[in-house]
Amino acid sequence: MPDSATVALMALSWILQDQALADRLLALTGMSPDILRAGLGERGTQAAVLEFLAGNDADMLAAADGLGITPEAIVSARDELSGRRYEA
Repeated sequence: MPDSATVALMALSWILQDQALADRLLALTGMSPDILRAGLGERGTQAAVLEFLAGNDADMLAAADGLGITPEAIVSARDELSGRRYEA
């Protein structure tokens, strides 16, 4: 499985293929295209991209399918990038 940063960048690439989805990402995150571009290497920006996908089951399932990963990989990467820790 790719590392969390790679999952986030793959997810962003997938999102940007759909203009309506890309517009929704910007609207819901409050980021401009310039801020998104400048923050690509930052954990917070990467986590925000994955949080956006995780917030909509249909989008997350479609992205996971399109990227050849599991939805759990998206959630796990989001949790790692955002610093979330869960005890089992």
